[in-house]
Amino acid sequence: MTTSLYDITLRQANGSDTTLADYKGQVLLIVNVASKCGLTPQYEGLEKLFETYRDQGLTVLGFPANDFAGQEPGTDAEIASFCSLNYGVQFPVFSKIVVTGDNKHPLYQWLTAAQPVTEERAGVETMLRGHKIDPTSAPEVVWNFEKFLINRKGEVVRRFAPATTAEAPQLVEAVKKELANK
Repeated sequence: MTTSLYDITLRQANGSDTTLADYKGQVLLIVNVASKCGLTPQYEGLEKLFETYRDQGLTVLGFPANDFAGQEPGTDAEIASFCSLNYGVQFPVFSKIVVTGDNKHPLYQWLTAAQPVTEERAGVETMLRGHKIDPTSAPEVVWNFEKFLINRKGEVVRRFAPATTAEAPQLVEAVKKELANK
């Protein structure tokens, strides 16, 4: 496994390879996103959070994934267009990746190993079972819009369940706490 978050190769939506090295020293909120999910309106709150705190060093990073009920079927170009047109997304949205299972992208291998516990996971599992969906087993990502908060040193400090929105007090307070740590 890669020893640093900043060394993992990622593909941008335009098809070029990159790493997160450009984001060293920033607070990151990494989110697996989907365009056809009941949680898709969270894009609006994520964008607002990004706009509110980016000048203080926060960057939201979106990673589209089609792992859950086929809720991200589009191409990278379609996803980028959807995010921009429907939610005015300005934060970086990368190329579609796999976030669970045997073919899990190295980024999500690193994230789930660094923080195997999802806060408030049980509630999401109960909701999924209510919809006749078997949830993934921990430490896998449980559903779309799970959020990993990364401090300025590149360490995972919190992992929020998909139902925790960008406006949730516990998420906003955690972001502000990390931004205060220079």
